Amino acid sequence: MNTIPFDHKDALVVAHRGVSGLERENTCAAFVAAANRSYFGIETDVHPTADGRFAIIHDSQTGRVAGDDLHVEGSTLAQLQALTLFDMDGTKSRRDLVIPALADYISICRRYGKTAVLELKELMSPDTLDALVEEICRLDYLSGVIFISFSLENLIHVRSRLPEQPLQYLVMELNTEVWNALRKYRLDLDIHYKGLTEENIRELKAEGITVNCWTVDDPADAERLAAWGVDQITSNILE
Repeated sequence: MNTIPFDHKDALVVAHRGVSGLERENTCAAFVAAANRSYFGIETDVHPTADGRFAIIHDSQTGRVAGDDLHVEGSTLAQLQALTLFDMDGTKSRRDLVIPALADYISICRRYGKTAVLELKELMSPDTLDALVEEICRLDYLSGVIFISFSLENLIHVRSRLPEQPLQYLVMELNTEVWNALRKYRLDLDIHYKGLTEENIRELKAEGITVNCWTVDDPADAERLAAWGVDQITSNILE
């Protein structure tokens, strides 16, 4: 599958789990593929591990991407990184396809000057969130990170620690509860693209709220959303 160009006007394109239409999602290969293209940002998912480290993987279990089924948060980073992940053709012929550490992902974003769009998976404890932020600070890339999460509690804690950090609330639809959270905690929005209309994009932009949408792989959808004025479009294959 090749990346597909489209007229994105002023919208910035974010590579979903790296260029996951070309490489195994959430691997260094997928991140470097995105870094070598015109993407604004590279989105990924992070979980804490049993030994206090951070692993880059979407699911809470490794079975879908590795066959061998380990619980991510119940395993050490070394145990997780000992697994070989499936390539796009279902084989395990590439030794480079392993679960990255948080530092691997941040280092690639930093080297190539890409914004790290980092999803905080599941509800994390305040201590875990603090440790994650501290690791990114040690890597000297906090200014290049946008935190996103379906967990409002995660975002509230990060906001209390980082008053000016870009934070995006992940949701399926825009409703009164979401609006209230965006306003109260000064959050931006990362919404499923089918939950957007031209009118609500206009309302969001009028309040200074950045609008990201996921996951848009059809160029016609992307061009319509860009024409409506979304700020960011998250995609597996568009650039």
